[in-house]
Amino acid sequence: MKAAFMYGAGDVRTVTVPDPTIQEPTDAIVRIVRACVCGSDLHPYHDMDDAAEGVPMGHEFLGVIEDIGGDVATVKKGDLVVAAFAWADGTCEFCLDGLQTSCLHGGFFAAGGVGGGQAEAIRVPQADGTLVVLPVAEDSELLPSLLTLADVYGTGFHAAKQARITADTTVTVIGDGAVGLMAVLSAKRLGAERIILMGRHTARTDLGIRLGATDVVAERGDEGIAKVLELTGGHGTHTVLEAVGYRAAYDQALGVVRPGGVISRVGVPQYEDAPIGFGSLFGKNVTLTGGPAPVRAYIDELLPDILSGKVNPGLVFDQTISLDEAADGYKAMDSRQALKSLIRF
Repeated sequence: MKAAFMYGAGDVRTVTVPDPTIQEPTDAIVRIVRACVCGSDLHPYHDMDDAAEGVPMGHEFLGVIEDIGGDVATVKKGDLVVAAFAWADGTCEFCLDGLQTSCLHGGFFAAGGVGGGQAEAIRVPQADGTLVVLPVAEDSELLPSLLTLADVYGTGFHAAKQARITADTTVTVIGDGAVGLMAVLSAKRLGAERIILMGRHTARTDLGIRLGATDVVAERGDEGIAKVLELTGGHGTHTVLEAVGYRAAYDQALGVVRPGGVISRVGVPQYEDAPIGFGSLFGKNVTLTGGPAPVRAYIDELLPDILSGKVNPGLVFDQTISLDEAADGYKAMDSRQALKSLIRF
């Protein structure tokens, strides 16, 4: 089968690899119908060391089950399914707490010997806890939006959920990438009436307004902080959803959060040290939360609105490519010519 592998910074290739097979009785084999490139895939694209054998890429996919192990009970051959980006058994104490990213028997796609989602097929460990059956046909127009349940929509929702957003909550979203836009949509879904989107790419911020943002701040750094404070009477917003992952974004979050507020981070941090002391979090009674989104915990909640057409998170896909064009998808997203690349099989 074909699969996208990365061999070093900027070096993505579509190669031929062996077909996946059942290895454990809890496995399923899924023929992939839709996949995509994630913003987090761009981190290794920038700085990965050369790897002669390459590493599989991708963790967002939906497809049709072609085979199952003997212990799989909740899905069957022929089902169209979406997979959370972190596979999990669904039964351990952390899964039962809705924290599938910490599953005692789980892991992540494209890591630890498990293949990536940018491929024609994939072995899904812990199929019962990971896969969710989708009640639509393989050619449904809803597939792009349903694909966002694998990661990007669930991650934006996690940011908003962890921030405890309500109708009385003012929100700043930092980042106009796909996750930031899904954070806007999620904050709106939870009732927020004032949502300030910090981003400087007009096509993206225009989409952000369509998804629920009430204000756009294009400025960055101290200038951007001053603008948000101006919009909020000098106080800042109750919550800040940080969807970038760079230190500068964290510093912006510190600058715009209201005393007693919450900073919720879902951008994968590309730094190890950040201020949390009296002059930053402690003195203002600010809560810092967030982390890898346990999207499996949210799929059942978010799915009905997609099926009904109430929301259309698939709007984040503005480029459609084939698997053979995976390298072009990475390049387009890295150069900001594309917001998020959809891979169609």
